[in-house]
Order: sequence, then C-alpha cells, then structure tokens
Amino acid sequence: MKDISLARGADPDCQIQGNLDRDRLPKHLGIVLDGNRRWARARRYLDVSEGHRIGFEKIPEVLAWCDDRGIRTVTLWMLSSDNIRNRSQTELEALYEIDEDVVRKLVATRRFRVRLIGCSEMLPDRLSALLREAEQETAQLDAIQVNLAIGYGGREDLLDAISSLITESLATGDTDITAERLAAHLSTAGQPDPDLIIRTSGEKRTSGFLLWQAALAEYYFCDCHWPDFSESDLDEALRTYGARQRRFGA
Repeated sequence: MKDISLARGADPDCQIQGNLDRDRLPKHLGIVLDGNRRWARARRYLDVSEGHRIGFEKIPEVLAWCDDRGIRTVTLWMLSSDNIRNRSQTELEALYEIDEDVVRKLVATRRFRVRLIGCSEMLPDRLSALLREAEQETAQLDAIQVNLAIGYGGREDLLDAISSLITESLATGDTDITAERLAAHLSTAGQPDPDLIIRTSGEKRTSGFLLWQAALAEYYFCDCHWPDFSESDLDEALRTYGARQRRFGA
C-alpha cells in the first residue's frame, strides 16, 4: 500500500487520517450535492437557498481535497433539469447567482479545468455565457478536470447522444452502432467513466445521474447533508471504495 497520508500539495502538519492506497483511488469521482435545502430548514433559515450558498461555497475546497489525493476527474451534480422544471423561479434565480459565484471562484484558482455538462439552453444567458468563458479560459490548464452538471439529466444526456449518433450515422453511412461510438457523443466524451459516485444527505437513489456512464460505478451514500460534508467524509468514502472488490458486471 502506498501511503498518501501526506497528500500532494498538502500541509505536512495536516495529515489525512488513515492511509489511502493511491492505486485504489477512483480516477473519476462523481458527487451528488444533496441535502442543501434540508440543511437550511433544520437550521431555521427563512431562505432555503442559504443552504445552497453555504454548501456551494465549499466546492473549491472539496475539489482541492480530491486534487491532493490524485483524483483527476470530478463531476459535481449541482442542479438537475428536473429542478429547473419543478422549482420556483425565485429559488432558481438565487441558485443561478450562487452557481455564477462558484464558477468565478473555480476559474480564479487556476487549479481546475472547468466543463459544463447539462443543457445550457435551460440556463439564463448570463450563466451560460459565463460557463462558456470558464471552459475556454481553463481548457489548456494542466489541472484536474471538473465537470459542472448544471441543468443536467441523465436521460437527456443519453437521448442527446443517441440523436447525435443517428445524425452522424446518416451522414457517414456507418450503421455499426457500438457502445464506444455512443460514449463519444455523451457530455463526458473523452473522459473515463466514473468509478465512484458519492451522494450526500442519506438518500439512496441515483436519480439518473450519469445514467450511461455510471452503469458499473460503485456507490457510496453519506448520511450528512452536503454543507456538512467534510474531508474525513471524503476519506471514508475513498477507503470504503478501496476496500471493495469491483466486479464490473461479472
């Protein structure tokens, strides 16, 4: 086992509790940032968006923990397409502003390569433009890949990929439909499939997150709400993942 108790870039005086085997860490980690509103209600906030604000403020820190541990791709589900369809415009406007603030902070660190996965057409023009700028500004960084799933739905991702693949097949005459060809049209094209998905708040469902990509992923359900998610929670998820024997459907 390779001890990474002193993680890359970490303060030598702040050691990770317990050893993590670098060879058994996920290459691609997905996180469902769940429980923000329940966290706010439990603390009697009048505006539940404060749960999102406080929770999303920690995103750069959590990504830095992942980077320090050598995880090279992280996908964060921040806002689903169903959220956009079903929540009030007042709540959504607050969420969009919070998302904008997070994107600016991520770009400013120069530590993360940002990419939107989700339906930009569902988002306000200002947020869509900011996300495009963030992608362009960070595209050439030698940095951890961070996918921001905003306006994202797993079914929509898959349907869009199928539609794009049909268009390509009609244009090229290549009717040999393979899993590899389909994956090349997904929002995460060119990236490894997620190895581990963490969902906070104690909810034990996938909600269609990375529906195709996570078919063989391991899942870890964490009881704490996202604003309370800690470095020790991340390490416990990683240790649990490292102890599992992955079967990849066998």
